[in-house]
Amino acid sequence: METAGSIQAPAGAGRPTIDDARAVLSQHFGYQAFRPGQERIIQAVLSGRDAFAVMPTGAGKSVCYQIPAALLGGLTIVVSPLISLMADQVRALKEAGIRGSFYNSTLKPRVRPEVLRRALAGWYDIMYVAPERLEDPAFREFAAQANIPLVAIDEAHCVSQWGQDFRPAYCTIAGFVESLPVRPPVMALTATATTRVRSDISRLLALRNPVVEVSGFDRPNLRFANLELMPKQREKWLANYLRAHPGDAGIVYATTRKKVEQITQKLLDLGISATAYHAGMTDAARDEAQRAFAHDDALVLVATTAFGMGIDKSNVRFVINCGLPLSLEEYYQEAGRAGRDGEPADCYLLWSRGDIRTCHFFIDNIEAEGLSGPERQRVIANKERLLGDMIGYAMSTSCLRQRILRYFGQGTSALAEGCGRCSVCDGETADRYLVKERKVTRRIDAMRSSRVRSLREEDDFPEWPDADELFERLRVLRKEIADRQGVPPYVVFSDATLRGMVRRRPKTAEELLEVSGVGQVKLERYGRAFLEELSQ
Repeated sequence: METAGSIQAPAGAGRPTIDDARAVLSQHFGYQAFRPGQERIIQAVLSGRDAFAVMPTGAGKSVCYQIPAALLGGLTIVVSPLISLMADQVRALKEAGIRGSFYNSTLKPRVRPEVLRRALAGWYDIMYVAPERLEDPAFREFAAQANIPLVAIDEAHCVSQWGQDFRPAYCTIAGFVESLPVRPPVMALTATATTRVRSDISRLLALRNPVVEVSGFDRPNLRFANLELMPKQREKWLANYLRAHPGDAGIVYATTRKKVEQITQKLLDLGISATAYHAGMTDAARDEAQRAFAHDDALVLVATTAFGMGIDKSNVRFVINCGLPLSLEEYYQEAGRAGRDGEPADCYLLWSRGDIRTCHFFIDNIEAEGLSGPERQRVIANKERLLGDMIGYAMSTSCLRQRILRYFGQGTSALAEGCGRCSVCDGETADRYLVKERKVTRRIDAMRSSRVRSLREEDDFPEWPDADELFERLRVLRKEIADRQGVPPYVVFSDATLRGMVRRRPKTAEELLEVSGVGQVKLERYGRAFLEELSQ
């Protein structure tokens, strides 16, 4: 039987404290302080309260339930729609020294009873569960016997018909929680929810007087740009952009499967490492595409919206939408997959008027399984309203960051003069990557260089002549280790942590521990290899 690798409160010591949570954060995740909003949510569930967190992608929502799971004992249940990502999430937990498992339709029927048996025997701290499994009689029987100290609901906006990702199975969650012998604290988490959707979430999940944390929606490391381009112009623009960013990982979204395959082939013909992902591919092909992207074997993933909700890959340096998303929530969630490590990243929306007709077609032919005729009409009307807001954003002649923040109900007084970091504020046009015979260079040009310097922490450290070279060497080492471990490279260390090593140049284990993202667990596993590389 596996042994616990997580810190737990001493027997008889009562409920874990926030100081215990900080110890887990340091030892398992390598961070010395919580990000905004995390501590308040963790404190709530440690004290037995329900909690509701609205935090932008990249703000660290998963830590809000992973740390309590390591402290509370028993088995924390995390309800998530991200079936294709659960295995990676469990591997990432293992790398951090926390015991995880998952229960979804990808498990073979003969394996499922063994997973539940091990969970009852105390093998795991946390279990990711697809919402559809909550109605499974075998899982219900298991849950009635298990010690469940916390139920966390990821992507909680899926419970609301007013949101962009309504999933009927989410409507069963409240009943599942109430069926448990002892109702545990419930935590709801989402990245993008308007005021109306937040109200829906709290009511439909039957949260009891929850501690509510709505963190700022702003992502200062992301640069937003909208460019109106015809389809053929998009292809040329995209090719030049990718040539200018060699070695960078990113996502290109297209609106149809056919377009995904066309763009992917075009990129491959240009010698760009790319792979495709859409719902028309076999499960095996999609899994391989996701694996190749996560492991940096394919740097560019071209996909429909079938890919990405909750994607954990931290070193995505750009997200480019070739076509209009159906809502601003959908777009911000997709764009938010860039720069999860806090390093600078680009978010481009390439659109044309013809995309609007395509969006209306998708809405008119929406699938609404399990909904009555009037309910389907309400869903369609809501989708049309959301699309209207998306079109308004695409056509905006005022600061894009301001428009996003206002949409999600956040004040923008600090941006009264504009953000200075979007295509409207800095005047970027499509010509930047369309001008003929443009000399294509690496992305660290004058504009980007100033952004990097202003966004990175620890600027009191000297700038080194060999920083880029050392960073690339550390990336190669990380990839070698990740391949041996069978995990994505970002699970070993994020790009931000590698850059921290480059800036600090640690020479000892104690100095390496001072780099953000290096905890005791990873120091013991990887510290010697990285210190040796740094010493050269």
